[in-house]
Amino acid sequence: MSSEAARAAEILSQLATPLRLRAYAELVHRGAEGASIAELAYTLDVTVQVAGETLARLVGAGLATGTGNGIYRASPGELREAAQAIDRSQPIASYLGDYPQLRGNFTHGRLSTMPPTLSERYTMLGELLARFLRLDGLYGEDEINRRLAEVTDDVAAVRRMLVETGWLERDRAGSTYGPGRSVPQQMFSGGQAG
Repeated sequence: MSSEAARAAEILSQLATPLRLRAYAELVHRGAEGASIAELAYTLDVTVQVAGETLARLVGAGLATGTGNGIYRASPGELREAAQAIDRSQPIASYLGDYPQLRGNFTHGRLSTMPPTLSERYTMLGELLARFLRLDGLYGEDEINRRLAEVTDDVAAVRRMLVETGWLERDRAGSTYGPGRSVPQQMFSGGQAG
C-alpha cells in the first residue's frame, strides 16, 4: 500500500466512528463559524470531555483545526485528498489518462455509466477495458469476470459489450474468451490487471 493510500485509510478510519463522523459533519455544517467544545458537546448530546476527546482525534487526523477552548473548524481538504488518493489507487486509473472523454463514465475507479451504444465512446470504452484486461491467451469466463469485477458491478453487460465491439472473442459455448482485436503496442502505458 502506498503512503498516500495508507494516509487515506487512516483518515477514513477516523471517520468510521459514528461520534467522530457526526462531529465532523457538524463542523462542516457550521463552516467558517466553527464550534467550541461546549457547543459541540451540546449539539452532539455528549459530555464536554467526550467532545474534547473527539475533537482532539479529528485535529490529530488533520480533519479539523483548533485547540483548547477555542473554535474548531473542519478541514475538508484532507478528506478530499484522501478520496483522490483512493481514486488514484484504483486499477483502471492509470489507463483513464489516455481516455479523458470516458472519465465521466467512472466514479472512484469504477464504471458507473455505459456510454450510449454505437457511439465513439462505446468503442473507446471497449479499447480501454481491453487494455486493462491485457489478455494474452484464452481464459475461462470466471477469470474474465474476476478481472472485470475490479472495475464494474455489471460484469455481464461489460463482457457482452467487449464481445459486441470485437475486443473480446468467445467460443461457441460462451465459456472461453480471448483477445479479439490487437491493442496497439504504444498504448500499453498503464498498470496491469490482476
